[in-house]
Amino acid sequence: MTPFAIAGIQMHVGALESNVDGMLHRLDILMARFPWTQMVLFSELAPYGPLHKFAMPFENDALNRFRDAARRHGVWLIPGSMFEKAADGRIFNTSHVINPDGDLVNSYRKMFPFRPYEAEISAGTEFCIFDVPDVGRFGLSICYDIWFPETTRHLTSQGVEVLLHPVLTGTTDRDAELAIARATAAQFQCFVFDVNGLGAGGNGRSCVVDPAAMVLHQSAGQEDMFPIEIDLSQVRRQRETGLKGLGQVLKSFRDREAEFPVYDRVSGADAYLHTLGPLELPQQGSRAGLHIDVPADTLAGATQDTGPVHFVPKGHVKTLTG
Repeated sequence: MTPFAIAGIQMHVGALESNVDGMLHRLDILMARFPWTQMVLFSELAPYGPLHKFAMPFENDALNRFRDAARRHGVWLIPGSMFEKAADGRIFNTSHVINPDGDLVNSYRKMFPFRPYEAEISAGTEFCIFDVPDVGRFGLSICYDIWFPETTRHLTSQGVEVLLHPVLTGTTDRDAELAIARATAAQFQCFVFDVNGLGAGGNGRSCVVDPAAMVLHQSAGQEDMFPIEIDLSQVRRQRETGLKGLGQVLKSFRDREAEFPVYDRVSGADAYLHTLGPLELPQQGSRAGLHIDVPADTLAGATQDTGPVHFVPKGHVKTLTG
């Protein structure tokens, strides 16, 4: 066995004031009640809420306080994420990994901001992978990132066994996101710790999923702290013998015969995607995408070299802009 105890903290998040004191208070309670906890994960943007006007530099007082708390309790700590204002003025959604000595061992900038709703937020391009000595390999993914399986594909191809997934979802797509969390665990044969907030931090329903897509814990809509001891040998066993002795999906992907030209941006394999219009907020009464015929020959030529293709309903003039 390779046991390791990870706790998620689902808490109320305010949008107009710091939540750092509340996070540290809940961490103290968690460690008093469950001193066997070895890692703690908070929800996305828990420290200061969802308004990027509170963005701060990478090095800040809150991060130092979290480092002190990790050292005091002797735990790995991922305090959700914070909006980071870079030196060039760009704003990122950044999560930090702190070890039990209080050292900052890695940081991660969210790769897929929730655009178009987060149009002001820049996207990160570097993955976050870190090892817990004598335990296993962990990776970070923030909220909307999990909707893009390529992110988890890269992490697990690098050996990640536990996906840590802080979330801020307060919208009606939470059911879909929970389904994706289960599917991710099965597809990539890993544990998934999905921690949502409450209030301005989300609608709760945090979950922990094992590599066979079994839900080990499902929070409801109230505050919750849930330490779960997992066994990382389950990941290694399942990756070797398959989900319940069946699908060996990572090895099947490794041994694939097919390549995927859609990932080559100049191949034209993603031509259809360029017919979908701009990434922008829907407006009242929008009929975008309705009653539109897309000729096959137009799709074949709609590559990045020709620029975006705009379609209008039948009976109107069809235009191609470049």
